[in-house]
Amino acid sequence: MDETEGDGGGGGAGGRGGLAIAAVPRPHHIVMIVADSLRWDSVYGGDGPRLPWLQANARVYTGARSAGCWTLPATASMFTGLLPHEHGADTQSRNGLHPELPTLAERMRACGYATHQVTANVATTDIFGLDRGFDEVVRIWKEVPPQHKKLHELMVLVGKPRLRRKVLSTDWVRGKLSEDIEAGKVWLQDTVADVFDRARRILAENDRKNQPTFLFLNLMETHFPYHVSPIFEPLGRGFSAITELIGLYHLVNQTFMARGSQPIAPDTMARIKSRQRVAWERIAGQVDAFVREMYEGQDALVVFGSDHGECFGEMGWAYHFNNVTDGGNRIPLFWLQPGVAPGEVETPVSGRDVFGSLLAAVGEDVPATLVAEPEASECVLESAWYDSQGKTLEKYKYNQLCFVRGRDRYLLREGVWYGAPTSTLAGETDFQPLGSGVDPIEELGDGPAQRARRRRMVADFEAYSERIS
Repeated sequence: MDETEGDGGGGGAGGRGGLAIAAVPRPHHIVMIVADSLRWDSVYGGDGPRLPWLQANARVYTGARSAGCWTLPATASMFTGLLPHEHGADTQSRNGLHPELPTLAERMRACGYATHQVTANVATTDIFGLDRGFDEVVRIWKEVPPQHKKLHELMVLVGKPRLRRKVLSTDWVRGKLSEDIEAGKVWLQDTVADVFDRARRILAENDRKNQPTFLFLNLMETHFPYHVSPIFEPLGRGFSAITELIGLYHLVNQTFMARGSQPIAPDTMARIKSRQRVAWERIAGQVDAFVREMYEGQDALVVFGSDHGECFGEMGWAYHFNNVTDGGNRIPLFWLQPGVAPGEVETPVSGRDVFGSLLAAVGEDVPATLVAEPEASECVLESAWYDSQGKTLEKYKYNQLCFVRGRDRYLLREGVWYGAPTSTLAGETDFQPLGSGVDPIEELGDGPAQRARRRRMVADFEAYSERIS
């Protein structure tokens, strides 16, 4: 695995870069697997992806990025093919999907597929409208017994200020918080095997009916607080364990946004970052085996990747709200489909184009896809500032738009353009101002149609930012 990206010209598919596309049959089943919050470098660092079968048989997109920086906007973009300012599921307003937008599950259902979601993240359910179009939503936390129930409840309350404020309210008395508390079970114990077993049962039942299936799976082992063991525990021991736990508290509560400085020491942040890699290494073998089982035994098209990344101090950010860093947005993405040759695509692509690419796989008329024309994917990242318990400092109250072109990133923040190279396994370079009057849209040498599209995108994003701020 090379540590740098391609320039957008040498890693294409369909005859571009030597990756062939044969006559591709309509898949009987489609299985979309998301490892929540999983960073690209958590997968490719250390000893590599730990997905030997998938790496050898899939089309691997090493330049992929999410359109949003946390589960709601990122998943909404994959479910609609739209940017956050277009689908409306953003950080600032906390709105769900615009109700008139067709979702991937709705489109798949219209194409004759039974649609099922098995999730370990409450954010993908009905609270934001991401359940729309699914015939069934299985909340895995309802199907597994809790381990260390009292610790689980305490940790969820510590990690969720919104719940702490409601503990003494009538909502608590009426039991309205029970779902949120119960859903927090997945923070502290593994459920990956339960998710996969439930998926197998769904497919077995639909196979008895000869019913094609679209199945979306969300895994939380790589999400905060990062499962380094089957049941929550710190990586360190003694004093190191105490500093790690304090660091996790500051991370999930985004203390830096109220203080203006990072309270987590660099060595502690490095240990927390390593938690995600350890969590990934623990489940990677199960993911690889399950994908192989789906592909070889179920005649399935399988997509595996992440919804978004995570920030562990890049550019001063921590956790994953309202940033557009490569740490927070660069994601692993693997595509496995009969008739699509394996290979590596370095071209920057957007995770939101999974939407159109899956629709094209079932015969819908989609002009460009990740499989046939990855270079047509517009790799754009967006974020809206996050009101952290009403304590967010003014200096963090801005919305951001970033687009990736080859080995470079261009960021628009409060009317000023910044630039930075893309990340490598060695790390991420900070954005620097491009200079007064510099406009990368005009100076990149793209054609008039591309420039016009980017101009409209920027204008629409800025108008949306005005409405929600």
